[in-house]
Amino acid sequence: MGNFYCLYLVLLLFCFGFFVNTLSQADSSSDAITAVYIVSLKQAPAAHYFEEQLRRHNRHGHGFHHNSSSSGRLNRLHKPRNNSRYHPSSGSYISRVHDSLLRRALRGEKYLKLYSYHYLINGFAVLVTPEQANKLSKRREVANVVLDFSVRTATTHTPQFLGLPKGAWSQQGGYETAGEGIVIGFIDTGIDPTHPSFADDISEHSYPVPAHFSGVCEVTREFPSGSCNRKLVGARHFAVSAITRGIFNSSQDYASPFDGDGHGTHTASVAAGNHGIPVVVAGHHFGNASGMAPRSHIAVYKALYKSFGGFAADVVAGIDQAAQDGIDIISLSITPNRRPPGIATFFNPIDMALLSAVKAGIFVVQAAGNTGPSPKSMSSFSPWIFTVGAASHDRAYANSIILGNNVTIPGVGLAPGTDTDQMYTLISAVHALCNETILANDMYVGECQDSSNFNEELIQGNLLICSYSIRFVLGLSTIKQALETAKNLSAAGVVFYMDPYVIGFQLNPTPLEIPGIIIPSPDDSKILLQYYNSSLERDGLSRKIVRFGAVASISGGLKANYSITAPKVMYYSARGPDPEDSSLDDADIMKPNLIAPGNLIWAAWSSLGTDSVEFQGESFAMMSGTSMAAPHIAGLAALIKQKFPHFSPAAIASALSTTASLYDKSGGPIMAQRAYANPDVNQSPATPFDMGSGFVNATAALDPGLILDSTYEDYMSFLCGINGSGPVVLNYTGQNCWVYNSTIGSADLNLPSITISRLQQSKTVERTVTNTAGNETYKVGWSAPYGVSVKVTPTRFFIGTGEKQILTIMFNATMNNSVASFGRIGLFGDQGHKLNIPLSVILKFS
Repeated sequence: MGNFYCLYLVLLLFCFGFFVNTLSQADSSSDAITAVYIVSLKQAPAAHYFEEQLRRHNRHGHGFHHNSSSSGRLNRLHKPRNNSRYHPSSGSYISRVHDSLLRRALRGEKYLKLYSYHYLINGFAVLVTPEQANKLSKRREVANVVLDFSVRTATTHTPQFLGLPKGAWSQQGGYETAGEGIVIGFIDTGIDPTHPSFADDISEHSYPVPAHFSGVCEVTREFPSGSCNRKLVGARHFAVSAITRGIFNSSQDYASPFDGDGHGTHTASVAAGNHGIPVVVAGHHFGNASGMAPRSHIAVYKALYKSFGGFAADVVAGIDQAAQDGIDIISLSITPNRRPPGIATFFNPIDMALLSAVKAGIFVVQAAGNTGPSPKSMSSFSPWIFTVGAASHDRAYANSIILGNNVTIPGVGLAPGTDTDQMYTLISAVHALCNETILANDMYVGECQDSSNFNEELIQGNLLICSYSIRFVLGLSTIKQALETAKNLSAAGVVFYMDPYVIGFQLNPTPLEIPGIIIPSPDDSKILLQYYNSSLERDGLSRKIVRFGAVASISGGLKANYSITAPKVMYYSARGPDPEDSSLDDADIMKPNLIAPGNLIWAAWSSLGTDSVEFQGESFAMMSGTSMAAPHIAGLAALIKQKFPHFSPAAIASALSTTASLYDKSGGPIMAQRAYANPDVNQSPATPFDMGSGFVNATAALDPGLILDSTYEDYMSFLCGINGSGPVVLNYTGQNCWVYNSTIGSADLNLPSITISRLQQSKTVERTVTNTAGNETYKVGWSAPYGVSVKVTPTRFFIGTGEKQILTIMFNATMNNSVASFGRIGLFGDQGHKLNIPLSVILKFS
């Protein structure tokens, strides 16, 4: 149900977004035709002024200090924590300026201002007609007017799979202190504050108060006073754009930070849920849960909702408030519903607000999107955003049914098995009706939704066979109701076979209170039904069934199995190359940045969560998607931030990227699933466009050795280097490109990867590494992409603590080729540090 709901939500929001866009382009003078627009002003926002004050105050502080606690000076690697809070009155002053502009521009006309953005963007969201939006765009104070757009949402074992207990956590003093003092902000569907994953009183080691955080906790009927604590330190909601459109459903969506969906509660606990919380679902115990950074603090900025998803105006408001509150990390498990229009995908209100967040020292993590496995399906674009794809981990729950003819059929279902060494009679629901007229009146009776339709004497003590049709996918029928029917009829268990019309649907393990199994394959379902029908004995004259001869036992799916073929890139994880614009030209930027566990992830669930009907009423749920992968990285970034409190966002990204693993548990290459149907059959070795730098290595990321850093000025020079971008850069940032004496191409950004979309004969790029560890000598090795020769200089260098080294990389095309090819640069230190820099070249012209 969860997978289909995501597909349904995509279609719904796409249609709605198209409808709004059509309105905005229509030629109409009617005041009734309105839309939400995001208006940014030319005057810089508060965060930019604070940054400038810091620069002036720290003008002489450019040295690198290995002991970060001994120096507060500002430099590329060591950015101070954002301790500033501009005076509370300044926000209201900026809001009054916005009100004054609207009154002057729209004299006497009707409009509705939804938000004033103060901190990362100086601007506002307003409901106006297209004609009024045009008036605003012509004001000299106004830089940019953009139509609002829709967005969508894209564990017990993963800490062990990532080696945290004996690795990263032990380096930080154990789980009792892992991530302490770091505040992670979640732009999502809210949170259930009653969940024990977010309590602050479960440990003798009390939570500190994060002094640099100044957020507040909204109080509503669903989110009463006392919902926040020293763990959950802030909670707000943003829904004005949605409410203005008339699509907000208060009974489902809740005008409060409370999570009526489940998604936000899940992602928050993956990143920073408390350690050792028992996972009990359908009465079965599945271990104890922990977030990646179990002692980090959580701040929630709800901007997505169950019934419609979300809108950029609300998301930008949440991002702006989060940065103003002083969070350290933003976790975004959301992606836009369409590729941003214009000269480059990077120029959209969300990404540009996140650029300002990065300028303020905030590390930004975003899900890659669940639109894979086709190339260029990426939904996260900008180099200042850390984009995470989804991988499997080594735990799986396998269930099976053993038929009386010794055929074993695999299936899913988090269910107990039947008694060992005993076979049970199989009885189809359509053969156990109280009377034959029921089938004529109810064609869906085989879905077992009403126990009154069935003969209890026939079913008691036997295995009931029910059909799983498209109605389960749509939520019209439910597993829970079928289980209730089976229990009411005293069945020994229940077997669901897949309707042949449900083709290619990937079914997640579903909790079942009684012995049971769901057979997700239509072909396997045919095998079951053929055996069942061939075993029936019928009266020669009446053709009525006189004996049910088919028998079976269910092995059960409560026990986890562990595989060595993990991780692998999941079929749904969005793939590169990174599209630079809406015409699908490729950017010289590698996406995704990394992959992390995202498949079959146990995590906290809202008590009123409805996103997955199988887990309604449960306190934990097993979910899959890049939405689950991103918070893994947010939590691990908190551990890096804790150890290196002055690392810039780019330094954290580099530490995660250069230390990533290229191999699965067996030592073979990480594989990538290439098809939705039979994904484990259709797979091949992953490339950087599938997995980025590789699979996250949490322990190695805490000791990266060398760092490749980038600054806000680097990103600005990159944006200014895009042809025709000057006016757009000015509109979004209030800064003129002429301030930057030289611009750089995206391949020249100091990223921990090199991507060249068009190699015209030859190209030379540089990368600058900075040593965050002790003195070390490095050797440099590389493998060249097919059709390209590569030379790196120097091939050996000594680097002292805090020192920098420039690497020069020369590429030469040796053939004409339009197929992407890949290579790597490896840096091997004599003190044990190893760095991996992936190389990608697409078009080659020799």
